[in-house]
Amino acid sequence: MVPRLLCVTVLWCHLAAGVVQHRSLEDARLERQRLVHKYIKALNKEEGAIRLVGGDNEYEGNIEVLHNGKWGAICDDEWDATEGHIVCRQLGFPGMSRYTHSGYFGPARRRFWMDNLFCEGHEQELVECHFEGWGENDCEPGEAAGVVCNPPAGTPIPEPLLREEDIPKFPIHTRSRLYVQLRGGRERNEGRVEVRLDGGRWGSICADGWSLLEANVVCRQLGLGYAREAFQTDYFGGFNVSRPVLSGSECYGNETELADCLHHDPIRGIVSCHGSRQHVAAVICDYSSPDLVIDYLEIEQTAHLEDRPMLLMQCAMEENCVASEAYQIQRDDPHWRYRTRRLLKFTAAAINAGNADFRPFKEKSQWEWHMCHMHFHSMEVFATFDIFDLSGRKVAQGHKASFCLEDSTCLPGVSKKYNCANYGDQGISINCSDVYLYNLDCQWVDVTDLSPGSYILKIAINPEFKVSEMSFDNNAAICDLIYTENHARVQNCQLARP
Repeated sequence: MVPRLLCVTVLWCHLAAGVVQHRSLEDARLERQRLVHKYIKALNKEEGAIRLVGGDNEYEGNIEVLHNGKWGAICDDEWDATEGHIVCRQLGFPGMSRYTHSGYFGPARRRFWMDNLFCEGHEQELVECHFEGWGENDCEPGEAAGVVCNPPAGTPIPEPLLREEDIPKFPIHTRSRLYVQLRGGRERNEGRVEVRLDGGRWGSICADGWSLLEANVVCRQLGLGYAREAFQTDYFGGFNVSRPVLSGSECYGNETELADCLHHDPIRGIVSCHGSRQHVAAVICDYSSPDLVIDYLEIEQTAHLEDRPMLLMQCAMEENCVASEAYQIQRDDPHWRYRTRRLLKFTAAAINAGNADFRPFKEKSQWEWHMCHMHFHSMEVFATFDIFDLSGRKVAQGHKASFCLEDSTCLPGVSKKYNCANYGDQGISINCSDVYLYNLDCQWVDVTDLSPGSYILKIAINPEFKVSEMSFDNNAAICDLIYTENHARVQNCQLARP
């Protein structure tokens, strides 16, 4: 008999009864613990409770967190497997299958409570991680973070249905012709994206994971230049106007046609779409676009080590620019100001080689004033600095979470337009560079706890593709890092994508 107190929901009773009937008593006890852990905190509306919404099953969906008695979404800025594992663990599921971004399970339905979430991996709950602060974000509804957890042992999976991540994806161009058009816009360069296979009907694209990468391919195929915006919206008409005929679209970004990208197989009629009628892929194209190119030679020439007292890093620590061990020292050691951290420092510069200015996507009224630096930050994530071991495992990362964009240097004959001082306009002009010198706060990776050896250093700008560009293939530098107890050398850098 299932204890009456456990039967809080119909699903709870069903699962608990199934556990008692079909598993050992020990399995039943563990399952009840998982259900209690999952539901009680949410039902009691306890601070920091989380839940998954928008998925087809209880173990998948966009993540919502409870704060001040209200549910809110989590932005996908810096969202990766580390955070995903913590979510699944907090909900009591046996591990994570994969993490999702770009509103994979539909646009965020509520305000964003968390942004720039940064977890070390040991946290038991998501609220124990670092983030910008409750409600502080620069996110659009299409940037909801999600996760697919492993289902509980013994969970029946309907046949012949497959989980979303199990549905195979294929390019289309080798089997059929895929026609593309924009509909519902005021101009020919905007609208919802519609596609048609040979002999088929026109229909919309499900916007699961729809981003600037896919939108760039659409604009290129239609001869309309580059994607200025990628939307998940019914503004140009929803599913009630145009039924979806394509889903699961996944592009690298440099494809010539949308048919070259990966999709769920439309020839077999496989269309899997989360969300409501608002979940329609749409774009705005433009012939003008910026194109940032990272200066990897500057990184090689300026990289060096510095042992810096924590007393001089208080502003940087406010922005989570040091490893988590530093915050433990700050909490536990009354003399923490006199402890030092070893930093790998370097200058990062990016020139705008496009035909349009690079501008922050946040409105000026949304920029954040930073007292330590005495200027406004217009972008929360403009660059990321990561160190990987030779097996590809991330072992250290810089966390430069806020940026001011300006014309630091320009080519001869080009005048500077953007300046951070005095609440000036921010951006990077055509043929100008934004330069972050190595002596600036957070222009480093904290390597205090890194063992000597050979590593890979990756420095990326506009890493989350939030601002449209002609190409993202030159937005990162991947370098060899030789690290010893006394010095560091960065060499053999190559351009890559974030």
